[in-house]
Amino acid sequence: MADEFEQQPGLPLGVGEQLRAAREARGLSLAEVAAETRIPQRHLQTIEAGDFAALPARTYAIGFARTYAKAVGLNDSDVADLVRSELDAQEPRLRSRGAGFEPGDPARVPSSGLVWLVLIALILLIAGGYFFFRTLFAPGAELPSLVEQERAAQAEQAAAQRPAVQSLAPAATGGAVVFTALDQAWVRFYTPQGTLTERLMLKGETYTVPADAVQPMLRTGRPDALAITIGGRPVPKLSEEQTVVSDVPVTAAALLARRPAPAATPSRAASPTT
Repeated sequence: MADEFEQQPGLPLGVGEQLRAAREARGLSLAEVAAETRIPQRHLQTIEAGDFAALPARTYAIGFARTYAKAVGLNDSDVADLVRSELDAQEPRLRSRGAGFEPGDPARVPSSGLVWLVLIALILLIAGGYFFFRTLFAPGAELPSLVEQERAAQAEQAAAQRPAVQSLAPAATGGAVVFTALDQAWVRFYTPQGTLTERLMLKGETYTVPADAVQPMLRTGRPDALAITIGGRPVPKLSEEQTVVSDVPVTAAALLARRPAPAATPSRAASPTT
C-alpha cells in the first residue's frame, strides 16, 4: 500500500477521493485534466467515484489512474498499488482478465496519424515487393534481343576481316600534308586565288600545306627531291626523276589517290627560274 497517502492528514482513504482532492487542491477542473491526459471525462468521474470495475478492463483502470496521478502531482506507482487493491476488493474476477500486463499511459497510445503512416509504409512495402518479383520473373521479352546481338557480332566479324589498307587511308587523309626537301629544290605552292609560297627550299627544310587552302597545287623542277608525309605517314613522291611538274594537286586526298608518275627523260636540268 502507499504509505504516503495514508500518512497525509486530511486526505480521504479512497484512491479516487485522493485523486479528486489533489485535483481540487491544484485548482483543476475535470475538463482540464481530461484535456491534459486525453482520458475521457466520464472515465475520470468513474475513477474519482472509486468504481474501477466499471472501466473497460483492469489494465485501463490502472493505466488511467497512473496518468491521472501524474497530472495532479501524486506518486503514480503508489496510486497504481491502491487501484489494484480496490479492484481486488470490488471484482476478483478482473484479476484473471488482466493479470501480468499493464499498458503505458493512455496518452502515449499511438495517434491516428501514426497509424495512417504505418499503413502507408506497409502499402509501399507491398507494392515494392510486387514490382521487384515482377521484374525478377518477367518474360524474356524484356531481355536484350538475341537477333540484335547476333547482328552486332556479325558486323564486328566483318570489320575484322577487312584489309588493313582500307583503315589506313581515312586516318592519313585527316593529317597535315608536309613536304621535306631532300636536296635543294625550287617550289611554288599556290591556289587558283594566288601563291601560297615560292622559294628555294634548302635540304632539310619543310613546308606544311595550309589546312584551309582551297585546291592547293605545286610547281617544281625537283619532285624527286621532295619527301611527302600525310599525318606523319610517308607517301610516294610525285616523281622519282628530276623533271618539271605543274598544277599537281597537293591535298591529302589527291596525293593518296594518285598513282606514281612514270619516269620521264629529262630534257634539261631544272633551273631556279619562274
